[in-house]
Parts: sequence; C-alpha cells; structure tokens
Amino acid sequence: MPESDFERAASALLAALEQALEDCGAELDVEIAGEGMLEVGLRDGSKMVINRHSAAREIWVAARSGGFHFRHTGTVWTDTRSGEEFAALLARLIREQTGEDPRIAL
Repeated sequence: MPESDFERAASALLAALEQALEDCGAELDVEIAGEGMLEVGLRDGSKMVINRHSAAREIWVAARSGGFHFRHTGTVWTDTRSGEEFAALLARLIREQTGEDPRIAL
C-alpha cells in the first residue's frame, strides 16, 4: 500500500475509533496523545495505546495481554498474526481487561 493511502486509511480509522470508543458503552477515557496516537484509560486504571506505525504501514495496539499489529487489506484492518478484524479484537481486549462488553462499530 502506498504511504499516502496508508496515512489516509490510518487517519480515518483513528478518527472513527475515537468516536466509536466514546460510544461503545464501556467506561473508557479516550485521549489523543499525539498525532496518530490514542490512549485509552480503562476503569481498572490500566491503559491501552493505539497508534499508527507509518514505517511498517500498520496500526499497533499495546494492551495488557501484549502487542498487536494490524494491516489494511483494502477493506478492513486485520491482525497480522491471527487475521482477526480490528474492532472485534479491540473489543475482546477491552473485555479481558475490564469485564465490560463494548460494542465497537467502525
């Protein structure tokens, strides 16, 4: 994927994600931590960091259970190891850390 296409897709994802996390029904504190980075504070005091990694053309998620890398397939962002779709995996990670069941609609 050309860098300009990646930047456009990543920016769109992060903008949509900020709103989706605010509306997901879980108790989250979402902050823009810098260009291309969201910090998600969870009610147990832990955090997740979601950021754009331009060099690899991936979106990275750092969570208590580990790090996850997502690539755009042309239609969706999928985990490079499991193939799981971004919103589903992120909802699972939030559920594992908080016990809440977020509905992340992207």
